[in-house]
Amino acid sequence: MYSVKEIYYTLQGEGAQTGRAAVFCRFAGCNLWSGREADRGSAICQFCDTDFADTKGPGGGKFASAEELAAAIEEKWRERDSKIGPVKGHDFSRAERAAKECGALAPAAPWLRPVEPSLKHAPAGAAGKATADPSTRPPEGGLAQDDKLLRRFVVCTGGEPLLQLDKPLIDALHARGFEIAVETNGTIAAPPGLDWICVSPKAGVELIQRTGHELKLVFPQPGPQSAVDPAAFESLRFRHFFLQPMDGPHRDANTQAALQYCLDHPRWRLSLQTHKLLGIP
Repeated sequence: MYSVKEIYYTLQGEGAQTGRAAVFCRFAGCNLWSGREADRGSAICQFCDTDFADTKGPGGGKFASAEELAAAIEEKWRERDSKIGPVKGHDFSRAERAAKECGALAPAAPWLRPVEPSLKHAPAGAAGKATADPSTRPPEGGLAQDDKLLRRFVVCTGGEPLLQLDKPLIDALHARGFEIAVETNGTIAAPPGLDWICVSPKAGVELIQRTGHELKLVFPQPGPQSAVDPAAFESLRFRHFFLQPMDGPHRDANTQAALQYCLDHPRWRLSLQTHKLLGIP
C-alpha cells in the first residue's frame, strides 16, 4: 500500500533539473516531522514548507499496488499529452510505438534512460551503515535529440519518499518509460535502479545516503554550525552541489548569504525555488 499526498504535472523548480517537465509524486509521511503544525516545534526538521500530512491532495490517495500507482502517474503524463497536442515537426506517437516494440521503453533498452546509476550497495562499513554507489556519468552518444524529447520524467518527493519508494514501483515506472528522480533527506539508503538522486541534508540527523547526483543544502539552517557547514559535505560523492536559500521571513537575507557563499566557494551553485517565483506547483 502506498500513501500519496498528490500527483501533478509541472516543471521541476529546483536544482540541476530546473525547468524540466515532470510528474511529481508526493508521498505522504516523513521521518523528520509529522507534517502537523502542532508538532513543528518538537520536530527534527522545523523549516519544511511542504504539506504532506495526508492523502487528500490532487491525484492523491491510497494505492494498493505498484502497478496502480504507476498507472496514476502515467495518466498525469498522458493528460499533459492531450493538453499540449502534437509538436510541429515531431511525430512522438510513431517514435513511442517504435520504442515500445524495442522493449516497453525500459530495461531492455538502457539507452532510453540517460542516467542509469545502477546503485550497488556496499557492505556495511565499520559503523554498519549501508551506502549506495551510483555511476554518475551518462553513456556517450545515445538518443537523437528528437528521441530525448520523448523521455518521461517523474520526481518522487515528500515528505520522505524513501519510506515507501521500492523496487516494485521503480520497475513499474521504468516499464512505462519513466526516468525516475528522488528527492530525499538522505536518512535512508536509496534502493537500486533510481536514475537521479537528490539528497537534501538536514541538521542534527545522520546522513546515510552519501552518494548521488546532486546534493542540495537548504542554507542557512538552525543548529550547530558544524552540522550545516557546506564544507562538511564537499568530500561526498555527488556530481552537483547546490545551496538553496531557506524560505520564510528571512528569505532575502538567506538568499544574500547563499549567493555570497557560492561566490566565495565556486564548488557550490545557487538553487532558487523558481516554481515559487513562477507561481506554479
